[in-house]
Amino acid sequence: MTNVRVIKPALAALVAAAACVGGLAFSSAQPAQADTYSDLINAQNQHAASVQREAELKQQLAGASQDLADKVLELDDLTNNKIVAAQAKVTQANEDAATAQDEADAASGRLSAAQKDKETLEEQIKQTGKDYDDAHAAVAQLARDEMHGSNASDVMSVVTGATSTQDFVNSMQSRDALSRNEANAASSAATSLSTSKNRGERLAAIEKQIAVLKTQADEKAASAQTAAETAQSERDALDKLRQEGEARRDELSSMIDSLDSQSAKQAAQTVLIASQVDSYNRQFQKEQQDAANRVDTGNQGGTPSTPVTPAPAPAPAPAPAPAPAPAPSVGGQGTSNGDYGNAYATGQCTYWAYERRRQMGIGTPSYLGNGGDWWRIAPSYGLRVDHNPQVGAALSFLPGQDGADGTWGHVAVVEAVYGDGTFQISEMNVGGLWMMNYRTLTNLGQYWFVH
Repeated sequence: MTNVRVIKPALAALVAAAACVGGLAFSSAQPAQADTYSDLINAQNQHAASVQREAELKQQLAGASQDLADKVLELDDLTNNKIVAAQAKVTQANEDAATAQDEADAASGRLSAAQKDKETLEEQIKQTGKDYDDAHAAVAQLARDEMHGSNASDVMSVVTGATSTQDFVNSMQSRDALSRNEANAASSAATSLSTSKNRGERLAAIEKQIAVLKTQADEKAASAQTAAETAQSERDALDKLRQEGEARRDELSSMIDSLDSQSAKQAAQTVLIASQVDSYNRQFQKEQQDAANRVDTGNQGGTPSTPVTPAPAPAPAPAPAPAPAPAPSVGGQGTSNGDYGNAYATGQCTYWAYERRRQMGIGTPSYLGNGGDWWRIAPSYGLRVDHNPQVGAALSFLPGQDGADGTWGHVAVVEAVYGDGTFQISEMNVGGLWMMNYRTLTNLGQYWFVH
Protein backbone atom coordinates (compact mmCIF):
# COMPACT_ATOMS: atom_id res chain seq x y z
CA MET A 1 0.00 0.00 0.00
CA THR A 2 1.30 3.47 -0.70
CA ASN A 3 2.99 5.48 1.96
CA VAL A 4 2.99 9.01 0.65
CA ARG A 5 4.02 12.13 2.47
CA VAL A 6 2.68 15.31 1.00
CA ILE A 7 4.02 18.74 0.40
CA LYS A 8 3.26 21.68 2.65
CA PRO A 9 0.29 23.92 1.80
CA ALA A 10 1.01 26.54 -0.81
CA LEU A 11 -2.06 28.57 -1.56
CA ALA A 12 -0.77 30.37 -4.59
CA ALA A 13 -4.15 30.71 -6.28
CA LEU A 14 -6.00 32.85 -3.80
CA VAL A 15 -3.36 35.03 -2.28
CA ALA A 16 -5.67 37.02 -0.15
CA ALA A 17 -7.70 40.14 0.22
CA ALA A 18 -7.76 44.23 0.48
CA ALA A 19 -10.42 46.59 1.25
CA CYS A 20 -13.43 47.64 -0.71
CA VAL A 21 -13.13 48.51 -4.35
CA GLY A 22 -15.98 50.66 -5.46
CA GLY A 23 -18.96 49.34 -7.35
CA LEU A 24 -19.36 45.91 -5.67
CA ALA A 25 -21.76 45.51 -2.80
CA PHE A 26 -19.77 43.28 -0.48
CA SER A 27 -18.87 43.53 3.19
CA SER A 28 -15.13 43.22 3.82
CA ALA A 29 -13.62 40.82 6.34
CA GLN A 30 -14.17 41.53 10.02
CA PRO A 31 -11.32 43.11 12.04
CA ALA A 32 -8.99 40.67 13.77
CA GLN A 33 -9.85 39.66 17.34
CA ALA A 34 -7.98 37.27 19.62
CA ASP A 35 -7.24 36.42 23.25
CA THR A 36 -3.42 36.17 23.14
CA TYR A 37 -0.75 38.15 21.34
CA SER A 38 0.16 35.18 19.15
CA ASP A 39 -3.49 34.64 18.24
CA LEU A 40 -3.84 38.34 17.51
CA ILE A 41 -0.90 38.30 15.08
CA ASN A 42 -2.33 35.25 13.30
CA ALA A 43 -5.77 36.85 13.14
CA GLN A 44 -4.32 40.08 11.75
CA ASN A 45 -2.39 38.16 9.09
CA GLN A 46 -5.52 36.25 8.11
CA HIS A 47 -7.48 39.49 7.94
CA ALA A 48 -4.86 41.13 5.75
CA ALA A 49 -4.83 38.10 3.45
CA SER A 50 -8.62 38.19 3.24
CA VAL A 51 -8.62 41.89 2.38
CA GLN A 52 -5.97 41.39 -0.32
CA ARG A 53 -7.83 38.43 -1.83
CA GLU A 54 -11.06 40.43 -1.95
CA ALA A 55 -9.34 43.31 -3.74
CA GLU A 56 -7.76 41.01 -6.32
CA LEU A 57 -11.07 39.30 -7.02
CA LYS A 58 -12.82 42.64 -7.46
CA GLN A 59 -10.15 43.74 -9.91
CA GLN A 60 -10.55 40.51 -11.91
CA LEU A 61 -14.34 40.87 -11.86
CA ALA A 62 -14.32 44.47 -13.10
CA GLY A 63 -16.87 44.76 -15.87
CA ALA A 64 -18.91 41.75 -14.76
CA SER A 65 -22.52 42.22 -13.82
CA GLN A 66 -23.11 43.50 -10.29
CA ASP A 67 -25.20 40.46 -9.33
CA LEU A 68 -22.69 37.89 -10.59
CA ALA A 69 -19.70 39.69 -9.08
CA ASP A 70 -21.47 39.82 -5.73
CA LYS A 71 -22.17 36.10 -5.87
CA VAL A 72 -18.50 35.32 -6.53
CA LEU A 73 -17.36 37.53 -3.66
CA GLU A 74 -20.00 36.19 -1.28
CA LEU A 75 -18.99 32.58 -1.99
CA ASP A 76 -15.33 33.49 -1.49
CA ASP A 77 -16.12 35.18 1.84
CA LEU A 78 -18.19 32.20 2.92
CA THR A 79 -15.47 29.67 1.99
CA ASN A 80 -12.35 31.49 3.11
CA ASN A 81 -13.60 33.56 6.04
CA LYS A 82 -16.84 32.38 7.60
CA ILE A 83 -16.29 28.63 7.23
CA VAL A 84 -12.65 28.93 8.33
CA ALA A 85 -13.70 30.87 11.44
CA ALA A 86 -16.47 28.37 12.16
CA GLN A 87 -14.03 25.49 11.81
CA ALA A 88 -11.71 27.15 14.33
CA LYS A 89 -14.63 27.45 16.76
CA VAL A 90 -15.48 23.79 16.26
CA THR A 91 -11.89 22.75 16.93
CA GLN A 92 -11.74 24.79 20.13
CA ALA A 93 -15.17 23.62 21.28
CA ASN A 94 -14.19 19.98 20.70
CA GLU A 95 -11.01 20.48 22.74
CA ASP A 96 -12.94 22.16 25.54
CA ALA A 97 -15.48 19.35 25.57
CA ALA A 98 -12.75 16.72 25.75
CA THR A 99 -11.03 18.53 28.63
CA ALA A 100 -14.29 18.92 30.51
CA GLN A 101 -15.08 15.23 30.05
CA ASP A 102 -11.63 14.25 31.32
CA GLU A 103 -12.15 16.38 34.42
CA ALA A 104 -15.60 14.88 34.95
CA ASP A 105 -14.20 11.36 34.64
CA ALA A 106 -11.43 12.17 37.12
CA ALA A 107 -13.92 13.60 39.63
CA SER A 108 -16.13 10.55 39.23
CA GLY A 109 -13.11 8.31 39.79
CA ARG A 110 -12.21 10.12 43.02
CA LEU A 111 -15.77 9.79 44.25
CA SER A 112 -15.85 6.07 43.43
CA ALA A 113 -12.56 5.52 45.27
CA ALA A 114 -13.84 7.32 48.36
CA GLN A 115 -17.08 5.32 48.31
CA LYS A 116 -15.09 2.11 48.08
CA ASP A 117 -12.93 3.22 51.04
CA LYS A 118 -16.10 3.86 53.00
CA GLU A 119 -17.46 0.39 52.24
CA THR A 120 -14.14 -1.22 53.23
CA LEU A 121 -14.01 0.71 56.48
CA GLU A 122 -17.60 -0.16 57.35
CA GLU A 123 -16.73 -3.84 56.98
CA GLN A 124 -13.71 -3.38 59.27
CA ILE A 125 -15.84 -1.61 61.88
CA LYS A 126 -18.22 -4.57 61.95
CA GLN A 127 -15.26 -6.71 63.01
CA THR A 128 -13.47 -4.40 65.45
CA GLY A 129 -15.88 -1.66 66.49
CA LYS A 130 -15.54 2.08 65.91
CA ASP A 131 -12.87 2.68 68.58
CA TYR A 132 -10.18 0.56 66.94
CA ASP A 133 -7.18 2.77 66.00
CA ASP A 134 -5.10 1.35 63.16
CA ALA A 135 -2.13 3.62 63.79
CA HIS A 136 -1.91 2.82 67.48
CA ALA A 137 -2.29 -0.88 66.83
CA ALA A 138 0.34 -0.90 64.10
CA VAL A 139 2.95 0.95 66.15
CA ALA A 140 2.25 -1.20 69.21
CA GLN A 141 2.74 -4.32 67.12
CA LEU A 142 6.01 -2.89 65.85
CA ALA A 143 7.16 -2.37 69.42
CA ARG A 144 6.25 -5.91 70.32
CA ASP A 145 7.93 -7.41 67.26
CA GLU A 146 11.09 -5.36 67.04
CA MET A 147 11.90 -4.01 70.49
CA HIS A 148 11.35 -6.86 72.91
CA GLY A 149 14.21 -8.05 75.11
CA SER A 150 16.51 -6.63 77.71
CA ASN A 151 17.66 -3.67 75.60
CA ALA A 152 14.17 -2.52 74.52
CA SER A 153 14.16 0.53 76.77
CA ASP A 154 17.58 1.62 75.52
CA VAL A 155 16.46 1.37 71.89
CA MET A 156 13.26 3.29 72.61
CA SER A 157 15.22 5.96 74.45
CA VAL A 158 17.70 6.38 71.60
CA VAL A 159 15.03 6.44 68.87
CA THR A 160 12.37 8.59 70.47
CA GLY A 161 13.51 9.63 73.90
CA ALA A 162 10.70 7.49 75.33
CA THR A 163 11.16 5.64 78.65
CA SER A 164 8.33 3.17 78.29
CA THR A 165 6.54 1.16 75.60
CA GLN A 166 3.45 3.36 75.95
CA ASP A 167 5.53 6.53 75.52
CA PHE A 168 7.18 4.93 72.48
CA VAL A 169 3.81 4.09 70.94
CA ASN A 170 2.45 7.60 71.46
CA SER A 171 5.61 9.23 70.12
CA MET A 172 5.78 7.09 66.98
CA GLN A 173 2.07 7.57 66.43
CA SER A 174 2.44 11.33 66.17
CA ARG A 175 5.72 11.20 64.19
CA ASP A 176 4.69 8.73 61.52
CA ALA A 177 0.95 8.29 61.38
CA LEU A 178 1.17 7.25 57.71
CA SER A 179 3.02 4.07 58.64
CA ARG A 180 -0.25 2.41 59.63
CA ASN A 181 -0.37 -0.86 57.72
CA GLU A 182 -4.05 -0.54 56.79
CA ALA A 183 -3.85 3.00 55.43
CA ASN A 184 -5.72 3.77 52.20
CA ALA A 185 -6.74 6.78 50.14
CA ALA A 186 -9.66 7.71 52.37
CA SER A 187 -7.56 7.26 55.51
CA SER A 188 -5.09 9.76 54.10
CA ALA A 189 -7.90 12.28 53.72
CA ALA A 190 -8.84 11.70 57.34
CA THR A 191 -5.27 12.36 58.55
CA SER A 192 -5.45 15.89 57.20
CA LEU A 193 -7.50 16.72 60.30
CA SER A 194 -5.63 14.66 62.85
CA THR A 195 -2.66 12.30 62.95
CA SER A 196 -4.61 9.80 65.03
CA LYS A 197 -8.18 8.70 64.39
CA ASN A 198 -10.05 5.61 65.34
CA ARG A 199 -12.15 3.89 62.70
CA GLY A 200 -15.34 5.65 63.71
CA GLU A 201 -13.73 9.05 63.35
CA ARG A 202 -12.17 8.10 60.03
CA LEU A 203 -15.55 6.92 58.75
CA ALA A 204 -17.09 10.29 59.62
CA ALA A 205 -14.24 12.07 57.82
CA ILE A 206 -14.66 9.89 54.74
CA GLU A 207 -18.40 10.54 54.63
CA LYS A 208 -17.73 14.26 54.80
CA GLN A 209 -15.18 13.93 51.99
CA ILE A 210 -17.65 11.95 49.88
CA ALA A 211 -20.18 14.77 50.15
CA VAL A 212 -17.58 17.22 48.84
CA LEU A 213 -16.50 14.88 46.04
CA LYS A 214 -20.11 14.25 45.06
CA THR A 215 -20.69 17.98 44.64
CA GLN A 216 -17.50 18.33 42.60
CA ALA A 217 -18.38 15.35 40.43
CA ASP A 218 -21.86 16.73 39.74
CA GLU A 219 -20.43 20.12 38.81
CA LYS A 220 -17.82 18.60 36.49
CA ALA A 221 -20.44 16.37 34.85
CA ALA A 222 -22.67 19.39 34.25
CA SER A 223 -19.74 21.33 32.78
CA ALA A 224 -18.91 18.42 30.49
CA GLN A 225 -22.51 18.24 29.31
CA THR A 226 -22.58 21.98 28.60
CA ALA A 227 -19.26 21.80 26.73
CA ALA A 228 -20.52 18.87 24.65
CA GLU A 229 -23.69 20.78 23.75
CA THR A 230 -21.65 23.84 22.81
CA ALA A 231 -19.40 21.73 20.59
CA GLN A 232 -22.40 20.18 18.89
CA SER A 233 -23.91 23.61 18.35
CA GLU A 234 -20.68 24.83 16.72
CA ARG A 235 -20.56 21.74 14.51
CA ASP A 236 -24.15 22.32 13.45
CA ALA A 237 -23.35 25.94 12.63
CA LEU A 238 -20.36 24.88 10.54
CA ASP A 239 -22.40 22.29 8.68
CA LYS A 240 -25.09 24.87 7.96
CA LEU A 241 -22.48 27.22 6.48
CA ARG A 242 -21.12 24.40 4.31
CA GLN A 243 -24.61 23.58 3.08
CA GLU A 244 -25.03 27.24 2.20
CA GLY A 245 -21.71 27.10 0.37
CA GLU A 246 -22.87 24.14 -1.71
CA ALA A 247 -26.08 25.93 -2.66
CA ARG A 248 -24.20 29.10 -3.62
CA ARG A 249 -21.66 27.08 -5.58
CA ASP A 250 -24.36 25.35 -7.59
CA GLU A 251 -26.00 28.69 -8.34
CA LEU A 252 -22.73 30.30 -9.41
CA SER A 253 -21.75 27.31 -11.58
CA SER A 254 -24.85 27.82 -13.68
CA MET A 255 -24.00 31.49 -14.28
CA ILE A 256 -20.26 31.34 -14.99
CA ASP A 257 -20.68 30.92 -18.76
CA SER A 258 -22.23 34.38 -18.92
CA LEU A 259 -18.88 35.97 -18.06
CA ASP A 260 -17.13 37.46 -21.09
CA SER A 261 -13.80 38.31 -19.49
CA GLN A 262 -11.21 35.52 -19.19
CA SER A 263 -9.89 37.02 -15.93
CA ALA A 264 -13.42 37.13 -14.50
CA LYS A 265 -13.98 33.49 -15.46
CA GLN A 266 -10.69 32.50 -13.87
CA ALA A 267 -11.60 34.37 -10.68
CA ALA A 268 -14.99 32.67 -10.53
CA GLN A 269 -13.48 29.23 -11.22
CA THR A 270 -10.87 29.78 -8.50
CA VAL A 271 -13.59 30.56 -5.97
CA LEU A 272 -15.66 27.59 -7.12
CA ILE A 273 -12.71 25.20 -6.72
CA ALA A 274 -12.00 26.53 -3.21
CA SER A 275 -15.61 25.89 -2.27
CA GLN A 276 -15.50 22.44 -3.86
CA VAL A 277 -12.37 21.54 -1.87
CA ASP A 278 -14.13 22.53 1.35
CA SER A 279 -17.06 20.35 0.30
CA TYR A 280 -14.67 17.42 -0.06
CA ASN A 281 -13.38 18.11 3.44
CA ARG A 282 -16.93 17.94 4.72
CA GLN A 283 -17.57 14.72 2.82
CA PHE A 284 -14.45 12.99 4.12
CA GLN A 285 -15.00 14.16 7.70
CA LYS A 286 -18.45 12.59 7.58
CA GLU A 287 -17.02 9.36 6.18
CA GLN A 288 -14.44 9.27 8.96
CA GLN A 289 -17.10 9.83 11.59
CA ASP A 290 -19.32 7.13 10.10
CA ALA A 291 -16.37 4.73 10.07
CA ALA A 292 -15.55 5.53 13.69
CA ASN A 293 -19.17 4.81 14.67
CA ARG A 294 -19.06 1.41 12.98
CA VAL A 295 -17.14 -0.42 15.68
CA ASP A 296 -16.86 -4.15 15.11
CA THR A 297 -17.21 -5.76 18.54
CA GLY A 298 -17.20 -9.32 17.17
CA ASN A 299 -19.67 -12.05 17.98
CA GLN A 300 -20.66 -11.66 21.64
CA GLY A 301 -22.97 -14.62 21.81
CA GLY A 302 -25.71 -13.13 19.68
CA THR A 303 -26.88 -14.17 16.28
CA PRO A 304 -23.85 -15.02 14.19
CA SER A 305 -23.33 -12.49 11.48
CA THR A 306 -22.83 -13.56 7.91
CA PRO A 307 -19.23 -12.95 6.98
CA VAL A 308 -18.67 -10.86 3.91
CA THR A 309 -15.90 -12.17 1.72
CA PRO A 310 -14.39 -9.33 -0.28
CA ALA A 311 -13.41 -9.93 -3.84
CA PRO A 312 -9.75 -10.91 -3.90
CA ALA A 313 -7.54 -8.00 -4.79
CA PRO A 314 -5.29 -8.74 -7.70
CA ALA A 315 -1.58 -8.66 -7.15
CA PRO A 316 -0.13 -5.29 -8.06
CA ALA A 317 1.48 -5.10 -11.42
CA PRO A 318 5.25 -5.25 -11.10
CA ALA A 319 6.80 -1.82 -11.38
CA PRO A 320 8.79 -1.60 -14.59
CA ALA A 321 12.46 -0.81 -14.38
CA PRO A 322 13.33 2.89 -14.74
CA ALA A 323 13.06 3.81 -18.38
CA PRO A 324 13.53 6.92 -20.49
CA ALA A 325 10.77 9.49 -20.16
CA PRO A 326 7.66 8.37 -22.04
CA ALA A 327 7.09 10.11 -25.30
CA PRO A 328 4.19 12.57 -25.45
CA SER A 329 1.05 11.10 -26.90
CA VAL A 330 -2.50 12.06 -27.57
CA GLY A 331 -5.78 10.33 -26.92
CA GLY A 332 -8.44 9.90 -24.28
CA GLN A 333 -8.21 9.68 -20.53
CA GLY A 334 -8.34 6.82 -18.07
CA THR A 335 -8.45 3.07 -18.45
CA SER A 336 -10.29 0.08 -17.01
CA ASN A 337 -7.07 -1.89 -17.29
CA GLY A 338 -5.91 -2.56 -13.74
CA ASP A 339 -8.78 -0.62 -12.17
CA TYR A 340 -10.08 -2.85 -9.35
CA GLY A 341 -11.29 -0.07 -7.06
CA ASN A 342 -9.53 2.37 -4.77
CA ALA A 343 -6.76 0.26 -3.21
CA TYR A 344 -4.69 3.24 -2.05
CA ALA A 345 -4.17 4.11 1.61
CA THR A 346 -7.11 6.19 2.84
CA GLY A 347 -6.44 9.85 3.43
CA GLN A 348 -3.29 9.86 1.30
CA CYS A 349 -2.69 11.87 -1.86
CA THR A 350 -2.90 8.70 -3.99
CA TYR A 351 -6.30 7.87 -2.47
CA TRP A 352 -7.58 11.31 -3.42
CA ALA A 353 -6.16 11.20 -6.95
CA TYR A 354 -7.92 7.89 -7.64
CA GLU A 355 -11.18 9.03 -6.00
CA ARG A 356 -11.29 12.45 -7.67
CA ARG A 357 -10.66 10.96 -11.11
CA ARG A 358 -13.39 8.40 -10.44
CA GLN A 359 -15.76 11.29 -9.68
CA MET A 360 -14.81 12.76 -13.05
CA GLY A 361 -15.57 9.46 -14.79
CA ILE A 362 -11.89 8.63 -15.38
CA GLY A 363 -10.62 5.12 -14.65
CA THR A 364 -7.29 4.72 -12.83
CA PRO A 365 -5.25 1.56 -12.19
CA SER A 366 -5.39 0.49 -8.56
CA TYR A 367 -1.68 -0.13 -8.12
CA LEU A 368 0.35 2.74 -9.53
CA GLY A 369 2.51 2.91 -6.41
CA ASN A 370 3.60 6.09 -4.65
CA GLY A 371 2.63 9.45 -6.06
CA GLY A 372 6.07 10.01 -7.56
CA ASP A 373 5.86 6.68 -9.41
CA TRP A 374 2.59 7.22 -11.29
CA TRP A 375 4.15 8.88 -14.35
CA ARG A 376 6.59 5.97 -14.72
CA ILE A 377 4.21 3.03 -14.10
CA ALA A 378 1.09 4.39 -15.84
CA PRO A 379 2.29 3.67 -19.45
CA SER A 380 2.46 -0.05 -18.62
CA TYR A 381 -1.33 0.08 -18.21
CA GLY A 382 -1.82 1.96 -21.48
CA LEU A 383 -2.29 5.40 -19.96
CA ARG A 384 -1.11 8.48 -21.80
CA VAL A 385 1.65 10.42 -19.98
CA ASP A 386 2.97 13.78 -21.16
CA HIS A 387 3.77 17.35 -20.10
CA ASN A 388 0.37 18.82 -21.04
CA PRO A 389 -2.10 19.65 -18.24
CA GLN A 390 -5.68 18.60 -18.82
CA VAL A 391 -8.67 18.70 -16.49
CA GLY A 392 -8.81 15.33 -14.73
CA ALA A 393 -5.16 14.46 -15.33
CA ALA A 394 -3.09 13.26 -12.38
CA LEU A 395 0.01 15.38 -11.80
CA SER A 396 2.77 13.03 -10.63
CA PHE A 397 5.34 15.10 -8.71
CA LEU A 398 8.85 13.68 -8.72
CA PRO A 399 10.45 13.18 -5.28
CA GLY A 400 11.39 16.61 -3.98
CA GLN A 401 9.65 18.48 -6.80
CA ASP A 402 7.79 21.59 -5.61
CA GLY A 403 8.14 20.44 -2.00
CA ALA A 404 7.02 16.83 -2.58
CA ASP A 405 8.45 14.19 -0.27
CA GLY A 406 12.01 13.35 -1.18
CA THR A 407 11.28 9.60 -1.17
CA TRP A 408 7.64 9.09 -2.11
CA GLY A 409 6.88 12.06 -4.34
CA HIS A 410 3.30 13.29 -4.52
CA VAL A 411 0.25 13.23 -6.80
CA ALA A 412 -2.59 15.70 -7.39
CA VAL A 413 -5.47 16.18 -9.84
CA VAL A 414 -5.83 18.99 -12.38
CA GLU A 415 -9.07 20.89 -11.75
CA ALA A 416 -8.78 23.73 -14.27
CA VAL A 417 -6.47 24.86 -17.05
CA TYR A 418 -6.15 28.55 -17.91
CA GLY A 419 -5.07 30.34 -21.06
CA ASP A 420 -2.06 32.04 -19.46
CA GLY A 421 -0.17 28.76 -18.94
CA THR A 422 -1.33 28.22 -15.37
CA PHE A 423 -3.51 25.43 -14.06
CA GLN A 424 -5.29 24.57 -10.82
CA ILE A 425 -4.80 21.34 -8.82
CA SER A 426 -6.51 19.73 -5.86
CA GLU A 427 -4.54 17.50 -3.50
CA MET A 428 -4.94 15.55 -0.26
CA ASN A 429 -2.77 14.86 2.79
CA VAL A 430 -1.44 18.38 2.95
CA GLY A 431 -0.20 18.70 6.51
CA GLY A 432 -2.01 15.54 7.59
CA LEU A 433 -4.28 12.72 6.48
CA TRP A 434 -7.47 13.83 4.70
CA MET A 435 -6.41 17.49 4.67
CA MET A 436 -7.28 19.09 1.34
CA ASN A 437 -5.49 21.87 -0.49
CA TYR A 438 -5.49 23.55 -3.89
CA ARG A 439 -2.82 25.48 -5.77
CA THR A 440 -2.27 27.28 -9.03
CA LEU A 441 0.92 26.25 -10.84
CA THR A 442 2.63 27.45 -13.99
CA ASN A 443 3.34 24.88 -16.66
CA LEU A 444 6.85 25.19 -18.11
CA GLY A 445 7.03 21.58 -19.28
CA GLN A 446 8.49 20.38 -15.98
CA TYR A 447 5.54 18.26 -14.83
CA TRP A 448 4.39 14.74 -15.78
CA PHE A 449 0.66 14.39 -16.29
CA VAL A 450 -1.07 11.01 -16.27
CA HIS A 451 -4.20 11.14 -18.43
